[in-house]
Amino acid sequence: MGPSAEVWDQRTAIEVTKDWNGIDQVLLRTPRGASARVSLHGGQVISWRNESGEEMLFMSSKAIFKPPKAMRGGIPICFPQFGNCGSLEQHGFVRNKIWTVDDNPPHLHLNDSKGKSSIDLILKPSEEDLKYWPHSYEFRLRVSLTTDGDLIMISRIRNISGKPFSFLFAYHTYLSVSDISEVRIEGLETLDYLDNLSQRERFTEQGDAITFESEVDRVYLSSPNVIAVLDHEKKRTFVIRKEGLPDVVVWNPWEKKSKSMVDFGDEEYKQMLCVDGAAIERPITLKSGEEWKGQLELSVVPSSFCSEQLDSHWRGF
Repeated sequence: MGPSAEVWDQRTAIEVTKDWNGIDQVLLRTPRGASARVSLHGGQVISWRNESGEEMLFMSSKAIFKPPKAMRGGIPICFPQFGNCGSLEQHGFVRNKIWTVDDNPPHLHLNDSKGKSSIDLILKPSEEDLKYWPHSYEFRLRVSLTTDGDLIMISRIRNISGKPFSFLFAYHTYLSVSDISEVRIEGLETLDYLDNLSQRERFTEQGDAITFESEVDRVYLSSPNVIAVLDHEKKRTFVIRKEGLPDVVVWNPWEKKSKSMVDFGDEEYKQMLCVDGAAIERPITLKSGEEWKGQLELSVVPSSFCSEQLDSHWRGF
């Protein structure tokens, strides 16, 4: 990378604006034109565009952008629970909180040639938060956009209380697709999954790839760290790479459920698919002072890549 590119990174790679609620948003950009927008409402990535300006993430046209309501789309962060499995609100509470920029982030080892445009955020519980989840923590989030336009999210959760606590976690990633009936997922074949449409009963995936013709709400267990989502119509493949996240959530609400959600368009299920790097089957337990790290990397490649090429291409991750 030459000096001019380095100057570009320093001066214009990061821009801070405010939304109509006065909440800061951070725009990350690359010299080639890719971008990502992160809202301090939830620490949520709400946009990720490629070098041509094409949006890679789905955001509902009916999404409600007003705290404390979570935003429908992008990449909400689910912590300390996923679903309605406890006394807390669905998918936990950090996606509804206002995060702050972390002025003193810990050093994270990132490939310097890949991670140039980054923002570090931090969330700590308030006194009110501790009343309904009585555990002290520091949640640090780094969102990076590589020079190639790949999106990297690194979460670090540290237990700063005097007693252990357990949690579930997911990057609830809403991918934008051309038509859900034209999409397939590779990398989850033969895996066991919990079916949330059948009281979390455990099944084994039988198909060569996962395709969609009705509502799907599953947690695939002990999954590989590289998953591919192929969009035939757009001739592109999302490559999802993950660390510290053993499970993968696959969700599409289909027609009936879409009509029951006030912040989701009746027909929008056709243009989205959630594929989440997650830790759900076995809760993560941190002793006092311990830290957990979960990383997600999203990239897009031409669909001429097949799963065997993906395995070899990204083996070094």
